[in-house]
Amino acid sequence: MRKSEVEHTRPDSPDSGFRVLSLLTGILLVLLLTAFPHVAMDRWGAADHVAALLLLWSMSAGLVSGVGFVPYRWLPRMLLSSPACLLALVLALLRVASH
Repeated sequence: MRKSEVEHTRPDSPDSGFRVLSLLTGILLVLLLTAFPHVAMDRWGAADHVAALLLLWSMSAGLVSGVGFVPYRWLPRMLLSSPACLLALVLALLRVASH
């Protein structure tokens, strides 16, 4: 389908352009988690799986929404959106700060 056909079938779909802030968040999280993986550890040195999950969710949502990809189904669209990137990042920061 051409882009014009997709727009006619789903007029309420969001803009699929680049989102610079989401893309930068995703890229920064990629670099952070690659260079400093101990960010997702608790104070005793054990892996904090919830913090890692939230950081990786924020990274994935930032990269997907940052390049302008909008999934067709509603659940992936909600989980990989810019607001989901921000929500996961805030929850991850709260989790890491509580260590």
